[in-house]
Amino acid sequence: MKDPRAHDVATSYALWERANRVIPGGSQLISRRPYAFANGVAPVYAARGKGSRIWDDRGVEYLDYGMSVTSAILGYADDVVDQAVIEQIGKGTTYSLNSEREIELAELLIERIPCAEMVRFSKGGGESCGIAVRIARGTTGRDVVLFSGYHGWHDWYLAAGHLQEGAFDPFAVPNIQPTGVPKALRGTSIPFPWGDLAALESLLELHRGQVAAIMMEPILLGEAPPAGYLAGVRELATRENVVLIFDEVTTNFRYGANGIQEFVGVIPDLACFAKAISNGYAMGAVVGQRWVMEPASNMFVSSTYWSDLVGITAAITTLTEIERRDVPAQLSDYGERLKSGLREVLDEMDVPVEVAGLAATPGFTFTEPLDAEESKKLNVLVAQETAKRGVLFNTHPRHSSVHSDRDLGITLEAFRDALRVVKDAVARDAVDDVLEASLAPALIPRPSVERRASE
Repeated sequence: MKDPRAHDVATSYALWERANRVIPGGSQLISRRPYAFANGVAPVYAARGKGSRIWDDRGVEYLDYGMSVTSAILGYADDVVDQAVIEQIGKGTTYSLNSEREIELAELLIERIPCAEMVRFSKGGGESCGIAVRIARGTTGRDVVLFSGYHGWHDWYLAAGHLQEGAFDPFAVPNIQPTGVPKALRGTSIPFPWGDLAALESLLELHRGQVAAIMMEPILLGEAPPAGYLAGVRELATRENVVLIFDEVTTNFRYGANGIQEFVGVIPDLACFAKAISNGYAMGAVVGQRWVMEPASNMFVSSTYWSDLVGITAAITTLTEIERRDVPAQLSDYGERLKSGLREVLDEMDVPVEVAGLAATPGFTFTEPLDAEESKKLNVLVAQETAKRGVLFNTHPRHSSVHSDRDLGITLEAFRDALRVVKDAVARDAVDDVLEASLAPALIPRPSVERRASE
């Protein structure tokens, strides 16, 4: 395990300062900003990745529990996937004509995913969700989308931020602002609380005849849905002739080689995929039942790079390897052992933390103190101390199929050491003194009118 006394990320944060001079927000993805683990302590830049490890800009090795925001389900730089991509690159990656590989991937997805009868491609998760919403609206002739969860950056989703400006945050990720999204879209997307069937039913009744789709994450933050909840949503969607869309971008193939639908026992009308579908290569897909998808033949849903054969080849190979290696079973086994190990450490240290989540998506939460701000500080303190020991770890760790027994031992040792720091700091009422990392600010602060005018 890395010696915390030798920890140095100065060059990483120098790069971050440099990035902010030329890239608005510093990075292309909010989840890659420094607050993902421990701002000021965990590195921000990686030079390479292999298996369950990444190496930062100085070449320092870290055991990673982010795995490219869950994309690298087979681990970084998987030999089989990468070799298939390299071979395809030698043949060209986009042509003036179509490729048979597009049909192969579509047929593979139809074979695997219960709701899939037709398929369209994309290059990412937010784009998949946007395509699904376009198709649902086009098929039904309706405008309103009811949603629950996180579904990307597109206008259809962020329009919900205009509903009660400044009064509440409708999004799964806090503090997203609808800056730049036309106010004319207000009322076209409406959030409902995940797990609350009665609230969804009330919205459907209030907007009867106007709702095109229900867009939702079938599993939120790694937790299983309440008993009967998804079946109830399915029943409501069918009753109201509304398209039910599962956003499986995050759950993906962690729970089964055919996605989440058999795992939860509910079949949607459309489903969105990206991230782990191609082990980190840019690729996404929208799959669905023919009655919803076929009308898209007459909708303008089109892009040059949806036929990019790098992503398509990576997806075909990744999906094949997920089934061949029984990756969901590997993820479940490691996750169960991780949860068990965390509980043993917590019992040993007598720290009030609850370990929860499904095996493939475990998590933990401080149960004392109950003050939200103090809880955030303790979460960041754990991430800070594990990062110092060479493990990128937070309250929602996401492992890959190549995380090993040795990795588990390293993780639990780092977690134990981190809890020693936490416990001592709490006992001395000195959390602020030992917290070197800073807490996350508002995710996307709303620009003021005065600031824009002065510029």
